[in-house]
Amino acid sequence: MTIAQKEFYGRRQGRALKKHKAELMAELLPKRLIVIDENGNLSDDFLSILKQNQKVQLEIGFGNGEHLAALALRNPDCLFIGCEPFRNGIANLLALMERDNIENIYIFNEDARLLLRALPDNCIDQIYVLFADPWPKARHAKRRFISENTLSLMQRIMKDKAILQTASDHPIMIEWLKEQFSLCKFFKTIYQGYEEPLDWIETKYQRKAVKEGRQCFFMNCISI
Repeated sequence: MTIAQKEFYGRRQGRALKKHKAELMAELLPKRLIVIDENGNLSDDFLSILKQNQKVQLEIGFGNGEHLAALALRNPDCLFIGCEPFRNGIANLLALMERDNIENIYIFNEDARLLLRALPDNCIDQIYVLFADPWPKARHAKRRFISENTLSLMQRIMKDKAILQTASDHPIMIEWLKEQFSLCKFFKTIYQGYEEPLDWIETKYQRKAVKEGRQCFFMNCISI
């Protein structure tokens, strides 16, 4: 078992893909896939793409891809990187990319920590970690994505005063986020509350949470 397999706890496969989405996984994904070699290095081709883009944003755990696709459409001059190991979510994002002719998204389909370790210093303008699994049981707390270790990894790749945006609808996770950022020396909280931040794009999970009566909490922090 590799380090990445030990760290990753989420699902990778849901129900069987319909024909067209399966075709997109076979044909479009390879053209947009970020690959890291066995030594943990990004390909020269993708490093070249990074250097060609002045603005780069990263979404970790993009779910069904709706939020990431909307960001890419709103900001055509920005390069977007999406991390998501869940095959069905990737297929849905590819369908949105095809439908709206989106060409400024690249996808990493393994544990995001591998990508955080491989990306160059100071290359990311904004990171989104939205509605991550709260792992509410105390014995599972180490599985929560936001932690001292991942905050350190993210801060290294972020530009000065780049924004890390998080959100949750789970009370335990909300308190966890507050605690982690209050203790973290890498970030300064500039907004936290139950009102959506400026220029917020609603997510599918957020709509589900609100429909089921759960209040959503938002945090914006800057890299220091």
